[in-house]
Amino acid sequence: MPEGKTTKTLGLLALAGVAPYQPAVGEEYMNSKQLEHFRRILDAWRQQLREEVDRTKNHMADEAANFPDPVDRAAQEEEFSLELRARDRERKLLKKIEKTLQQIEDDDFGFCDTCGIEIGIKRLEARPTADMCIDCKTLAEIKEKQLGG
Repeated sequence: MPEGKTTKTLGLLALAGVAPYQPAVGEEYMNSKQLEHFRRILDAWRQQLREEVDRTKNHMADEAANFPDPVDRAAQEEEFSLELRARDRERKLLKKIEKTLQQIEDDDFGFCDTCGIEIGIKRLEARPTADMCIDCKTLAEIKEKQLGG
């Protein structure tokens, strides 16, 4: 790997500087300690995405050039197009993160929107914006696949 390049292999837990949550025996699900754990993860994730937006803006402003060669111009436009597409996906993810942070504030985090059962600590650590338990999500994906294709 070239020097100066960094990889984005940090997981969300490492990014937030937290260890996997180990619930105590008999601990209530989604207590204040757990909610703070997920708030820290989501805040770190949100901050990382915002930094990516700033990096993209700076990169596009610094690298924008009017190349006389049509091939060079097309390559630059394609690069910018890919970057903007990635930022658009991240914009949608930022909205989900904001929605999830609001659920934490409203004390409505960690429960399946479909059936109401606990989503689970491990699943939420893997995907903090999850709003369905694994069973409901699996069923929804199967239905989507059947209807879509």
